[in-house]
Amino acid sequence: MNDYARLRKLIGSDAAGPAVRGWARDFMTAVLDGSVEVGAIRHPLGFLCFPAWREGGLGVCVHVWTDGLRSHPTTSAMHAHSWDLLSVVLYGEVGNEILEVESSADRATHRIFEIHSGADGDVVRASERLVRYRTRSSEHFRAGEVYTLPHGVFHLSDVRGEAATVVLGEVRRGRPDRSLGALATADHWVHRTSCTRTETRRAAQTVLDHLQAPTLPEQLEDRCEQAT
Repeated sequence: MNDYARLRKLIGSDAAGPAVRGWARDFMTAVLDGSVEVGAIRHPLGFLCFPAWREGGLGVCVHVWTDGLRSHPTTSAMHAHSWDLLSVVLYGEVGNEILEVESSADRATHRIFEIHSGADGDVVRASERLVRYRTRSSEHFRAGEVYTLPHGVFHLSDVRGEAATVVLGEVRRGRPDRSLGALATADHWVHRTSCTRTETRRAAQTVLDHLQAPTLPEQLEDRCEQAT
C-alpha cells in the first residue's frame, strides 16, 4: 500500500490525528537519519514542503511553517489549487479564509494569474480576467483536525507561529493553479529554492520535537474541561 492510500485510510479512521502523527514521526525520523532522501523546498506561499510521495496525479507532502525559513509570493498569498486537498494538522493552528472572487471591469482590485509548475520552478502568467474579492467565510483548525479544500476555491491561509500539516492532493487535469496579483504585474518566472541538507534536517528535527512533546495544548484543555 502506498503512502497516499495508507494515509487516506488512516484519515478515515476514528483515531485520524494520532495515526497520522505516527506516520509523520516515522517519515521525519527517516529524513533525519538519511534513510529517506527528501529535501525540503521553500514554497512561495511561505512554508517548507517535504514531498513525501507522488505518482499518477496523487501526492503526499508535509508542510511546515517555521521561523527563519519563510519566503514570500510574487503575486499574493490568495490562491486556488488545481487539485483537491485533504489535510491533517500535526501541530499549531491553521486558518483558511475562503474568498469569493468575481469579475469586475471597472472596480477591479486584482488580476488572476495562472501558475504552471515544472521541475525548475513556476511560470506565472497574467490572465485577461480582472476581479475583486470578498471574504466569504473563515475557518480554523488545530492539531488532530482534518480539513478539505476542493480545487478552484480561492483562499488565504492564515498560519501564525509554528505549525505543520500532512497534505494529500489529487490533481484535476487541465486546471492550472491560480493566484490573485496586482493589476500591472507582468508574466514572470519563480524559482523554487531547495533547502540545504542542514536546513532540511533542522526542519525535520523541529517537526519531531513538536510531535514528541508529551502533551499537546488542546489535550490539556480537553482534560481541564472534563475535570470541571
